Amino acid sequence: MRQRQRGMTFLGLLIILALCGVVGLAGVRLFPVYLNYFKVVSTLKRVASEAKAGGSDEGSLRNSIDRHWNIEDITALNEKDVEIKRENGVTTLHATYEDKVPYLANVSLSVDFDTSVTIE
Repeated sequence: MRQRQRGMTFLGLLIILALCGVVGLAGVRLFPVYLNYFKVVSTLKRVASEAKAGGSDEGSLRNSIDRHWNIEDITALNEKDVEIKRENGVTTLHATYEDKVPYLANVSLSVDFDTSVTIE
């Protein structure tokens, strides 16, 4: 009688480890990009809450964004890339940008970010 084989072969294990390595490397490369995005979002929210308390002209908003981004060390975009719209007494801060990260050799990962914060 033949015995049933149980478990995984060594080749199957290597394939699964290789796939986990590829996904893990992408996660390691993308982590700083998403961390930077979360800093951008939190800064825009902080600027919006500061603008509710005081004046909110475009120059002061841009200066506040620049000051916060210098502290947070955000380099993916600058304060001029933030679009400031005023409609019906509502001011909106809108940031859209693309960030590319090298992955392997000549392959890179590209991520598009888009966020808006409303000042009422």
